[in-house]
Amino acid sequence: MKLITPTFYKDFKCIAGACPDSCCQGWEVDADAESLAYYKTLSGDIRERIDSVLDKDEFGNVIFRLAQRKRCPFLNDENLCDMHIAIGGEHTPYTCRTFPRFINDFGGTRELGISFSCPVASDIMWNLKEPFAFESKMNSLPPALNDINAELYFKLLTARKEAYEIVQNREVPITERLEALLDFGVSLQKEIGKYKEGKGATPFFEVFVNPELINPAWEDKVKNHRETPETINSEAYENIAMYFLFRYFLTAVYDNDILSKIKMAVIGVLICAYFGNDAWTIHLWSKETEHSDVNMERYKKELRKNGNLSVKELKKHLKKVKTV
Repeated sequence: MKLITPTFYKDFKCIAGACPDSCCQGWEVDADAESLAYYKTLSGDIRERIDSVLDKDEFGNVIFRLAQRKRCPFLNDENLCDMHIAIGGEHTPYTCRTFPRFINDFGGTRELGISFSCPVASDIMWNLKEPFAFESKMNSLPPALNDINAELYFKLLTARKEAYEIVQNREVPITERLEALLDFGVSLQKEIGKYKEGKGATPFFEVFVNPELINPAWEDKVKNHRETPETINSEAYENIAMYFLFRYFLTAVYDNDILSKIKMAVIGVLICAYFGNDAWTIHLWSKETEHSDVNMERYKKELRKNGNLSVKELKKHLKKVKTV
């Protein structure tokens, strides 16, 4: 299998108890089948402790019931994981072992990245000194089983390279690049499937009021948003757009919806322009939205159906943004 990662992927290191926003609080963690099978082989205090906090969510998924302040029941007073300490990190749930990494498989190619939902990863991507770039290598893993449309996949693969070039053309202001990206998305969407922008009337800023609240700090960000966007750091915002293109662009092979993925790249920039011009802001949004099924499904619907997230309206927002 061919593995593709950002060049900075290998630089990520978890800072564990020193993290300013632990990934072990705020959301429930699924207990995957492989981990559950291993836990049944255990005995003693750790087995009793695991069994005592297993529960099911409204969808029937086995989860670890959260403790006070939405903390994982294994997160101790030093913000370290008691399960990791007792049985080793390799036996913690799959989500815990992989976070903040995301994995997209496309047959013989696997793409891996790190998410803004982790403060450390967010700082890395916000402060990149070199352009957001990628490297590839081969490993011995077999291709992933899939039923994707190969013709569409390769079309999107070629188109994503063009999208990268649009976003990283530093001879043009980042806002103009993003307008061009939206135009590119409209044109590409016409080639791969119908997309009728909706007329839903959720006000722009209310789009970011999520039904599931993970960190109250995000609620404060939304409540105290700027009416006029801040002057932005072009390189950091370029990296935000590149992150969204890398993570989501090719997933249009599953739903023929490329325009929504491109809108996400533009909105990612606007989030920081309106809610806070720093890595912490995009981190909060990512943790709040990308890691909540409820919030993410709602967001996807807003991208398609809300007229305030139309290409025309997003361009209006971009024209208000000043860059340095």
